[in-house]
Amino acid sequence: MTDWKSYYQDHKMTAEEAVNHIKSGDRVINSHLGGAPLPIVEAMVKNAAAYENVEICCMLTSDGIPYAQEQYRGHFHMNPWFVASNSAKALAEGYGDFTPSHFSEIPGLLRTVMKPDVALIQVSPPDEHGYVSLGLSTDYMVCASKMAGTVIAEVNAQCPRLFGESMMHVTDIDCFVETDRPIPPAPVTQITDIERQIGSYCADLIGDGACLQIGIGAIPDAILGFLDQKKDLGIHSEIIGDGVQHLCEIGVINGSRKELNKGKVVCTSLYGTDKLYHFANDNPIFELYPVDYTNDVRIISQHSNMVSVNSCVEVDLTGQVCSEAVGPRQISGIGGQVDFVRGAKMSQGGKSIIACYSTAKGGTISKIVPALKPGTPVTTSRTDVDYIVTEYGVAHLRGKSLRARAEALISVAHPDFRDELRAQYRQIYGRAL
Repeated sequence: MTDWKSYYQDHKMTAEEAVNHIKSGDRVINSHLGGAPLPIVEAMVKNAAAYENVEICCMLTSDGIPYAQEQYRGHFHMNPWFVASNSAKALAEGYGDFTPSHFSEIPGLLRTVMKPDVALIQVSPPDEHGYVSLGLSTDYMVCASKMAGTVIAEVNAQCPRLFGESMMHVTDIDCFVETDRPIPPAPVTQITDIERQIGSYCADLIGDGACLQIGIGAIPDAILGFLDQKKDLGIHSEIIGDGVQHLCEIGVINGSRKELNKGKVVCTSLYGTDKLYHFANDNPIFELYPVDYTNDVRIISQHSNMVSVNSCVEVDLTGQVCSEAVGPRQISGIGGQVDFVRGAKMSQGGKSIIACYSTAKGGTISKIVPALKPGTPVTTSRTDVDYIVTEYGVAHLRGKSLRARAEALISVAHPDFRDELRAQYRQIYGRAL
């Protein structure tokens, strides 16, 4: 094998030098959330005048995405798999795009119809054997790094080292940019009484020995706060945040009843604060895997009592769930929701939960609607939906008739909208409840 230390030294360079390996017309795959190599991205944007029509594909990033600004039209073209507030304008005004995909299928796209030219990754410093860790984001970046002609890595002294399938040898990387910078933390969530009520209802659906996919944000954190008295919980998730750490430390999350990866906290990315990153660093209970493993319904379904928790934009009275758009306007993405909804449904004793607020825009609109507007994409179909939870209760829809579904959903809608929903149901569906 090539002397890895000499190879590493020969391929070290500045971020400005590294981005000269990007050429006009390249498809560049950027890492997810905290895994994004921000100094390299910044250098690429500063070098924008050297590029024409560089396509950039990613899920979410933890900081700004300057290449999505209109001033770079013609130089960069955003084509993400997940839309956020910092990229929505590019889509709306035509200098960006969106490719819908289940999270689990993105590596397959990279192997076939969206083959990458360049992969931008953040890794830990090499160990004594020359291996680095994609410490925060393995998801689609393991595949992207294998498929890309050029791999540019930020080697961040503060990037944690994790186990599982997160390791790469330095000889599989073309450019090394050394940094020592803090990783931007996930936003601090503010848990209100509404989130606590939703969290309490969801926690009641989680039994001892359950295996969880729960994500990040105020509602997931509220749910985790109600699980202190549970026993032998497992984690098989796409992303985890700080909320799991306390439950690991007190032994509630121990993975002892998991059928796969027993005793391990399995996910495809971490997004939290330094506290979580330090806890996970070199911690053998954490294992990161590519998203075509974590989100494969065949893998998910092998866990008994799998419980998935996701959110939505709105749900109609038949149980159709939209989690990615307002009408035809894309504001989010499919992510792994359907992967885990279906995997949990196939699990012995499994449950899938869509947890959401009953209203939006300061209580002026209901998130439970009589019917989805024309052009609204259905993220989770009515045939896959299981539990809908709001601060007003739990609606169990699986196996229920259309009339029974409507009644259950109206019962967990905000009281201010229930009469209107009943009237609209009668008008649209031609019968009263």
